Amino acid sequence: MQDRVVRVLLGALALNALLLGFWATIAPRNYFDEFPGGGRAWVAPDGPYNQHLMRDYGALNVALGVVAVCAAVWLMRPLIVACGLAFITYAIPHLLYHLFHLDLYSTGDQIGIVVGLLVSPAVALAAIALARPRPPAVAPAADGPETVPI
Repeated sequence: MQDRVVRVLLGALALNALLLGFWATIAPRNYFDEFPGGGRAWVAPDGPYNQHLMRDYGALNVALGVVAVCAAVWLMRPLIVACGLAFITYAIPHLLYHLFHLDLYSTGDQIGIVVGLLVSPAVALAAIALARPRPPAVAPAADGPETVPI
């Protein structure tokens, strides 16, 4: 059951990163003007449009999403921890930046931005906390051929 929860958490990280990443990579101007959608704009009020920056942001999110997919598929604790730490390392400076620039937004948007930016590191921390160490691989018999895992 614990493995399933970790897979769901990693899947949520992957889905979010991949959706935002592909959106920003494929349609950077649309992402800049329309994120998060629903008539709101959280990127455009904070400075001029920069296609290079938007595409890099998108590609970074796609890369994080790929790592999260790999961690969910292989479910190896070191990979889960690395994935979680990567999301946390990315999310905390992003959150801190926005905490100091909330005056650009309405109260409702301020709450949405902060809550939205807290979700990813919280999910990553949960995945790390729930990732179970795996028992070591069984060593080959002393009289058998030596094998090296691939």
